[in-house]
Amino acid sequence: MPLTPEEPQIHESAQGPRVTPAASRTAQTPRPVPGPRPAVVPRPGRPGPSPAAASRAGSAPRPAPPVQRAAQATPGPVPAAPTAPSVSAAVPQVQLIPASVEGALDAAEEAVDLLLDTGRAPGDILVLTTGDPHPWAAHELSFGEAAYWAQHDAGDDVFYADAAQAERASGRPVVVFAANGGPADAVAGTLPAALARAGALLIVCGDAQQINSVLSASV
Repeated sequence: MPLTPEEPQIHESAQGPRVTPAASRTAQTPRPVPGPRPAVVPRPGRPGPSPAAASRAGSAPRPAPPVQRAAQATPGPVPAAPTAPSVSAAVPQVQLIPASVEGALDAAEEAVDLLLDTGRAPGDILVLTTGDPHPWAAHELSFGEAAYWAQHDAGDDVFYADAAQAERASGRPVVVFAANGGPADAVAGTLPAALARAGALLIVCGDAQQINSVLSASV
């Protein structure tokens, strides 16, 4: 089935850093605050999982995507097939999803959903934000940093962190970077660290001109 422009996909390659623009994205309605994923022991008062997470937790394993999906994809970033390259890959591919400051986090969530839909393991993905923390991170930090970072160290699920904490986060095959505000130099100061932690693919959601400038300076 042909995909619509609202369903960008992300291709991986081992090429040097380059940025592929995609159609401009407008801010979307914020997603519901995601709750704990199935691997986390529930705590009293925690919000329930999002519909997407509940579907992934309670349903049978997803079938492989149909062949025609890749063949008829519209131009733009395309999620990679589940080749699971090593984090030690020399140079990650960089894909850009243009988004406003208000829409960057939502764009990052869509990118994560597409990666999971195409077979990426949740533990392969690290999401970094420059502005307001992802709701999951804010919620988990309310139980203390020790419990929060223990989930990072377990490495069995998607992990969300502030970009300022990128130095503490371990590298993963895929890093999704949401330029959703923060200090004026947040992107310039933390995007290189995100690139260094991406083993195969760095997906950047934000202002295309600013991101191109930062990536060009860091190469």
